[in-house]
Amino acid sequence: MTIHDVADRAGVSIATVSRVVRGTARVADSTRARVTQAVQELGFVPSRSAQSLAEGRHAANAIVLPDLAGPYYAEVLLGYEEAAGELGRSVLIRATRGRADVRALVLDLAARVDGLVILGYSVPDDVIREVAGAGTPMVLLAREQVDRIDTVRVRNTGSATELARHLLDHGHRTFWFLGDPALSPDVHERLTGLSGTVDRVRVIPCELDEAAGEHAAETALAGDTAPDVLVCANDEVALGAMLACKRRGLRMPDEVAVTGWDDVMAARHVDPGLTTVRQPMRELGAHAALALDNRLSGDDQPPYTDVLPSRLVVRASCGHH
Repeated sequence: MTIHDVADRAGVSIATVSRVVRGTARVADSTRARVTQAVQELGFVPSRSAQSLAEGRHAANAIVLPDLAGPYYAEVLLGYEEAAGELGRSVLIRATRGRADVRALVLDLAARVDGLVILGYSVPDDVIREVAGAGTPMVLLAREQVDRIDTVRVRNTGSATELARHLLDHGHRTFWFLGDPALSPDVHERLTGLSGTVDRVRVIPCELDEAAGEHAAETALAGDTAPDVLVCANDEVALGAMLACKRRGLRMPDEVAVTGWDDVMAARHVDPGLTTVRQPMRELGAHAALALDNRLSGDDQPPYTDVLPSRLVVRASCGHH
């Protein structure tokens, strides 16, 4: 039995199970009782964290990300660091943006920590295989699986399909996608889901920040075929696109609809409210920390992919329900 089985039985997150089992934080009495009952019913034996920490070389692990800027990375990091801290492990954080030699960075990290979490395309597949082949425990985050390495990711393609159908139901036909699928596995899957549902999608590759979204939207709006919907790879791109639309005096959603992805805080407060896909960013980080801790504590279950749910959140930027 694994911590995931206990969480499913008790109807709580794996982080909550960890808190109860380790006694590392306050948990509501009713929740503690549910988790304790699930532990007893399933015969769950928690990982020997204290012993492994005492025997371990560093009691630390590392997370490697493409970048540190923006709310998505901040939320994932918060979830990761909080869960790792509860598990008694310190965290080294590295971003590969602007680094000339990613392989040297990762090999150096691997020599200094007990395990590594790799997010997105921050590290090439051949380097991942090299580090894993040398015996360093690893977990991949927000990307497809490489060889036999545990992977934690969020549902993307299915949610993109739901979003596309919602937009089609509202009469939208001219779709432009703002974002670069080469930058991120998540963005690639979002475009795949959209393209598989809509007859034609025009793509403007751009970075995943507000300024890039504003510039990409200007390009789309200045084209011969005016878009009636801008599907943006994330909320930051969408917020930039909304600025471009407002500067041109375009009414949203009457003249052009805009959608994002992530459901960052700004998406709820911008006018009009941004239609987006909510993904559990903190839970993504926490699940990765727990998955790595399981491996460091001697868990020998087969490699697995943990897919977290995402949910379409409809607001005024693309028309109401």
